[in-house]
Amino acid sequence: MLLAIEQGNTNTLFAVHDGKDWIAQWRTATESTRTADEYAVWLAQLLAMSGMSLGALTACIISSVVPQSLFNLRNLSRRYLHVEPLVIGENAELGIPVRIDKPSEAGADRLVNAIGAHIVYPGPLIVIDSGTATTFDVIGADGGFEGGVIAPGINLSMQALHEAAAKLPRIAIQRPERNRVVGTDTVTAMQSGVFWGYIGLIEGLIKRIKDERGGHLTVVATGGVFSLFEGATDAIDHFDGDLTIRGLLEIHRRNTT
Repeated sequence: MLLAIEQGNTNTLFAVHDGKDWIAQWRTATESTRTADEYAVWLAQLLAMSGMSLGALTACIISSVVPQSLFNLRNLSRRYLHVEPLVIGENAELGIPVRIDKPSEAGADRLVNAIGAHIVYPGPLIVIDSGTATTFDVIGADGGFEGGVIAPGINLSMQALHEAAAKLPRIAIQRPERNRVVGTDTVTAMQSGVFWGYIGLIEGLIKRIKDERGGHLTVVATGGVFSLFEGATDAIDHFDGDLTIRGLLEIHRRNTT
């Protein structure tokens, strides 16, 4: 069975694939100081709750945007799974061209998403991922990664608003009631600004990318926050929460067949 690890700046996803289906998924907060041993204890407990054990895992693939954590994730695979992991950006062949000025600077998560999107949706594509940052990536008709846009994530924007303004509270991100734009108190005004402001960001950048690139590009969105925007804009063609783990599975297949 395959253990796929997708580590972002905020959360880390561990998913298990049995060769046919994803049979388990868990998320934990990303902590760069967590050791391989701590990961192993945590993972072993969750596997046991699902009727599995670390010994059942026979392969591992890792995508991480946190360099200081990669050492411990790699050791988790070596020490407890007894396998050398495939690591995006190191020893994993992606099978796609990376057409940017400095290919080594392309984030592992963005490349994985590109592959996960290309094997399902006809290109060319715009792939949007909302995490700590919100990224807009252009994928060619052949699956090639052609660059994109990086903007602050919605949670980061909300946090900055609270921390920089003394009288603005920390609030949950949610869609305004009845899709109202004008708030009638501080909380609803903040919710509207963040929600509709991000809709404006999404629609504006999609339009500018399409105008610059020419032709039709299918727009695919992923990331947990994007479920908030379903039905609020026609600019996104598909919402796909499995983009990243699908990409990891495909990369594993390309490197083992």
